[in-house]
Amino acid sequence: MRAAASILLLTALIWTLGLAWFIHDSRQPPQVATVCDGIVTLTGGQSRIDTSMTLLKGGYGQLLLISGVGPHVTLDQLAKLQRQSLSEDMIARITLGRRAVSTIGNAYEITTWAREHKLHSLLVVTAGYHIRRAIVELHRTAPELDLVPYPVLPPALEAPLTRQTLHLLVREYLKLLGAELGNLTGLPDGKAGLTTH
Repeated sequence: MRAAASILLLTALIWTLGLAWFIHDSRQPPQVATVCDGIVTLTGGQSRIDTSMTLLKGGYGQLLLISGVGPHVTLDQLAKLQRQSLSEDMIARITLGRRAVSTIGNAYEITTWAREHKLHSLLVVTAGYHIRRAIVELHRTAPELDLVPYPVLPPALEAPLTRQTLHLLVREYLKLLGAELGNLTGLPDGKAGLTTH
């Protein structure tokens, strides 16, 4: 019993230290961007699409995929929402991915797009609390791609942590652990997070 209690205590300590590291890591500001063949952004939070469009304008990638867009959302609507003005050249270089409904689905959608366009390196844009899980899933579906993380810092994480924000971070930490476990076991398949149409 004593040995079991010690193992349980050690596991809880490691889990808590991991969470503390994850929270600290999630709140780091973005680094200087690296030029890649393409840019991908995973929808689902503030600042992601705006940041990816700005990076495209800045020449950090030749093409941009916005993965996980709603079925009826247009590029014009997204640009207006982000207060971005897009030239005809930029519009031609942006693809809206509409099939992904989860991070696993994002990874499969991004992989398919990158291979179709013969891209070798991707600048991956998503929230700091989401970036590591996104990279894990992408490495599973496309180990041949050179992935460069570019985390964005949502406004909620710039302010002192609230109960709601902590709940989000704990949930995302658990999802990251699940992704790592899936990486070890090979489950689930990348197509699990895609719509059927």
